[in-house]
Amino acid sequence: MIFNSVTYIIFLILAVCLFWVLPKRPRLWMIFLSSMIFYGFWRPEFLAVMILSAATDYFVAIRIEATDVLKKRRLWLLVSLAVNLGLLFYFKYLLFVVDNAIVVMRFFGVEMQSPILNIVLPLGISFYTFQTISYTVDVYRKLIPAERDFVLYGCFVTYFPQLVAGPILRAGELLYQLDAKPKFRLDTFVSGLKRILFGLFLKVVLADNISPLVDAGFAQQISAISAIDVLTLAFLFGFQIYFDFAAYSHIALGSARLMGISFPENFNFPYMASSPREFWRRWHISLSSWIRDYLYLPLLGVKVHDRSVGGLATAAKEHGVSARHPTLVLFVTWGIMGFWHGANWTFVFWGLYHATFIAAHRLVSPWTATLPQFVRNVGGWLITLPIAMLAWVPFRAESVGNALGMYGKLFVPRDYFWLGMRENNYLIAAVLLLGFSGTYFLHERGNRWLRSSLALTFVFETLLMGIIAGLIFVFLRPISQFIYFQF
Repeated sequence: MIFNSVTYIIFLILAVCLFWVLPKRPRLWMIFLSSMIFYGFWRPEFLAVMILSAATDYFVAIRIEATDVLKKRRLWLLVSLAVNLGLLFYFKYLLFVVDNAIVVMRFFGVEMQSPILNIVLPLGISFYTFQTISYTVDVYRKLIPAERDFVLYGCFVTYFPQLVAGPILRAGELLYQLDAKPKFRLDTFVSGLKRILFGLFLKVVLADNISPLVDAGFAQQISAISAIDVLTLAFLFGFQIYFDFAAYSHIALGSARLMGISFPENFNFPYMASSPREFWRRWHISLSSWIRDYLYLPLLGVKVHDRSVGGLATAAKEHGVSARHPTLVLFVTWGIMGFWHGANWTFVFWGLYHATFIAAHRLVSPWTATLPQFVRNVGGWLITLPIAMLAWVPFRAESVGNALGMYGKLFVPRDYFWLGMRENNYLIAAVLLLGFSGTYFLHERGNRWLRSSLALTFVFETLLMGIIAGLIFVFLRPISQFIYFQF
C-alpha cells in the first residue's frame, strides 16, 4: 500500500477510528492485523519473511534474558544475526555476489553461466531487520527487558506508518507508547494532519516533478553533458531524493500522530549543514544513529551502555575510550552503510565518498576551530553543500564508471563554458536551492514572529495548508513509488 494513494487514505481513516474506540487488547490486535494488511497489500507471500524475522528475535530475546551465562547469551545473539542477516543476504545480495563471482572466475579463464534466480526484494526488509536486530541487541546489552507479549512486540516490528521505509525505531521508543492508550489531544491530531499534507506536497508537487528532469539528465551520454550539467544534476537529484524520502517520513510521523504516537524526527534541513559530520546529524537521522550505536562504536571497541548522542567521533569520546584504528573503522562502517542501501558497487562508492570527506573534516577541524563562528557556519555551508550534493552522483548513476566519468567533467576547465541541457533545468535547480534556504530561515526565525500572535499563526497556517492542498490536487497523478522502497 502506497502512502500517496486513495487506498491508504481510506485505510488510515479506518485504522485511526478503530484505534480511538477499541479497548487495549483489541486495539493491539487491530494495529497488528492492519499492519499485516498494509504490508500484504503488495505481496502477501512476503508476510512470512517478516514474521520469521520478528518471531526469531522475539524468542531469542527471551532466551538471552533467561541466562546470565555470557557464552549462551552470545550464542543466542548470533542466532538472531544469522537469521536476519541471512534473510537480507538471500533477498538483497545473493544475485550481486553470484554475478561478481562469475566475473572473477571469467577473469581467471573459467567460464560460468549465470544461474536463473528469480528473487524479488521484499519491501522494507532492510528496515524491519535492522529494527528487530536493535531490539535483540538492546536486550543483550540489558538496556531493555525482553517483551513477553508477542502481539505488542509484533506491533513494534510491523507498525504500518514506518514499516516500509522508516524511521528505524527502537523498542524503547515505541513499545511503551503502543502499550498504553494515549490521551486524545486535538493539537497532536491536527499536527498529524498537517504533517501528512506537507508530506504529500513534498512527494506529489516537488519530488515527482523533479524526477523527469533527473531521469533525462542521467540518461544522456557523458560526452553530451558539461561540468555545469553535472553540478546541476547532482543538485536536482539531491533535492528529489530529499523531498521524496522526507515526504515518506512526514507522512509516517503524521499518521502515527493521528493515533497519539510520536516518532523521532528523521530529517532536519540537511542541506543547511556546515560540515559533513553535521550533514549526517540532519539526514536520515534514525539510520545514522543506528549505524553509530550498533556498528561503528562496537567496531571501535566501545561498550554502549545507553543510546549515544552526537556524531560518530563525539560518541566515541563520550564513552571515554581511545578508539582503535578510527579511520579504518570509519571507512569500513561507511562501506557497509553504502552497501546497506543497495547491492551495487555504486552504493559502496557512495559510502566511501562520505567517509573520505568526514575523515578530511576531522583533519582540518582543529585548524578551523579558531575561526569566527560566522565564518565557520557560512564558509562550512558553502563547502559542505556541493560536497553533499555531488555525493548523490554515484547513488543515482548506473555504474561506478558512469559516476567517475561525471566526476571527471569537474576537472576539465573547458567543460565549464558550455551547457548540455535545457535552460529550465538550471533555473529549477536555482529556485529549489533558494526555496529550501528560504524555508529554513523562515522555520528558524519566522516561528518566533508567528508565535507572537495566535491569530496571525492561525491565518498563516490555514492559508498555507489551503495552498498546499490545492497544489496536491492539481499535481496528483498516477501513483509513483517512493525512492527508498528499493532499499
